[in-house]
Amino acid sequence: MEQLQKFSEDQIKIVTNAVSIAEELVSNHYKMSANEWLRPRYDVKTLVDLTPREIVYGPFAQIVRYEAHRKDTSLGSSTYDYYKICLQDHAIDSALQASPSMKLFPFSVYIITHELIHIVRFSKFLQSFEASPEARMAEETRVHNKTRSILSKVRIAGISDVLKFYRSWRMP
Repeated sequence: MEQLQKFSEDQIKIVTNAVSIAEELVSNHYKMSANEWLRPRYDVKTLVDLTPREIVYGPFAQIVRYEAHRKDTSLGSSTYDYYKICLQDHAIDSALQASPSMKLFPFSVYIITHELIHIVRFSKFLQSFEASPEARMAEETRVHNKTRSILSKVRIAGISDVLKFYRSWRMP
């Protein structure tokens, strides 16, 4: 099996900072308080922490949904959806090499913001996780538009290059 490119320690630090920024941006956009925020219901992982079934080829990230249970109870009513944002280091690195004007930090902010918007929409029942392929493509367009709307209002060095990279996902 091919050895996939994993993020270096320095790149992990950059991605960790991007996660913090993306969480703040999405939380502010949806006006979610600290109590409402979904932090216990999702996590962001890079290639080093992914199982083989969580690794994909092509996309920069994927969301995998798991069923979780609160530790203090065994009742079925205590189950909830737990989402794992699986960053695909190898795909992100390939895109950055192919587009040298893009940098890891703004690209990661875009990717993570995008995935967090999906999770908010799943959690608020605005979109089904089990949607049809047609509904999923329409949702991708909606989420790319929402991501662009959020990120076009903030000052992040290099974000304009990332927004240009994703321009084909905008609604006509």
